[in-house]
Amino acid sequence: MRAQAHTLEAIAAGIVVLASVVFALQVTAVTPLSASTASQHIENQQQSSAAGVLDAARENGSLDTAVRYWDETNGTLHGSSGGGYTTDAEVERTTLGRMLLDTFEARGVAFNVYFAYTTDTGTLVRERFIYRGEPSDNAATATTAVALYDDDPLYDADGMPTDTTVNGSSSYDTQIPPDSSTGLYNVVRVEVVVWRM
Repeated sequence: MRAQAHTLEAIAAGIVVLASVVFALQVTAVTPLSASTASQHIENQQQSSAAGVLDAARENGSLDTAVRYWDETNGTLHGSSGGGYTTDAEVERTTLGRMLLDTFEARGVAFNVYFAYTTDTGTLVRERFIYRGEPSDNAATATTAVALYDDDPLYDADGMPTDTTVNGSSSYDTQIPPDSSTGLYNVVRVEVVVWRM
């Protein structure tokens, strides 16, 4: 009789423990999407921040300057040997680069900037402007477009307009070739890719 009482007591205790575990699991929100939802939220924030920098750069003129920041003599971006800016010192050469560093570097976020345009043969080309490494799988992207006109001036190393226009340059067409004969030289899509380091 005593053995049966102990057996019933053990079964009852097991049911209480099992019920407690089931209740705890139901109260705690455990979903397989929690991590990815948080990751998506971070990507959305980074995309919004990048879009904000592009909007501010358009407002203060540094977006136009970046697209036309061209060393006519060497046929490259000022202070670059080609392939875009890679070091902090190079990135800081442009106002757009400084704005991106100020916005993202302290937050542990890396960024690349690309210029995409169509050639006169209809080929879409994507060139590096700032390159800080290979983006991760959870990178976010913000884009905007800049219209270039034949008579738009190129900018010198100090960010000042020169007497040389994009259409009058002997080397700028190696960076961004003309795609129109209407006075509109080309349309450049500026793409900022951001990701957590």
